[in-house]
Amino acid sequence: MDNNFNNDKPIYLQLMDKFRELIIKGDYQLGSRLPSVREYALYFNVNPNTVQKALSELEKEKIIITDSTNGRYVTSDKELIENIKKDLIKCKIKEFITNMENIGISFEEIENYLKEIGDMK
Repeated sequence: MDNNFNNDKPIYLQLMDKFRELIIKGDYQLGSRLPSVREYALYFNVNPNTVQKALSELEKEKIIITDSTNGRYVTSDKELIENIKKDLIKCKIKEFITNMENIGISFEEIENYLKEIGDMK
């Protein structure tokens, strides 16, 4: 896991993004138990309250389930994770298109380059 943070947005939001990506990539399997808040805080070198806030927000999104006696787990809801994956893909594509347009590349040019790259496979 990358534990570098930037000043663009709060660390707890960046942690949430990292956790989502790890779940989507399959680094954390559906239904698997997560490390403790303290373990994450040490790993990321952040305040435990920051980790707690990130995990609590993910719990509100039902990505993480808390069992009061056994800790936190990744949801077993495949459909929820698939929807989060689709949302992340859309977000990354929009960022890419915006970045390309900011340097003067039109959407049509982007499409042409993508087709060209696709033909190379």
